[in-house]
Amino acid sequence: MSQSLSPECTPLKKEYDSCFNSWFEGYLEPAVAASASSSTRSAYSERKAEEFQQKCGKIWEQYKSCVQRAVKERGLDKLLQQAREENPLVEPPTPPVK
Repeated sequence: MSQSLSPECTPLKKEYDSCFNSWFEGYLEPAVAASASSSTRSAYSERKAEEFQQKCGKIWEQYKSCVQRAVKERGLDKLLQQAREENPLVEPPTPPVK
C-alpha cells in the first residue's frame, strides 16, 4: 500500500486500508446475490453501511482529519477549491425506470 500525503497520516492510512479491504471482501459477494430486487438491495446496503461505520468509521474520520490538515498545511486547499469552482461535480443523470 502506498504512503499517505503526509508521513504522520501513513499509519492511519494503513489501518483504514486494512479495515476497508476486510469489510469490502465481505460486501462484494453477498451484494451480487442481494441485487435481485431493489428492496433486498436497499436493505442489504443499509446493513452494510452500518457495519462499515461500526468497524471502520472511527479510523476513517481520524485518517480524513489528518489528510485534511496536511492539505491545508501545504496550501492545497486553495487549489482544490479553485478546481471545484472551475469544474464542479454534477449529479449523473438518473437512469430510466424499467
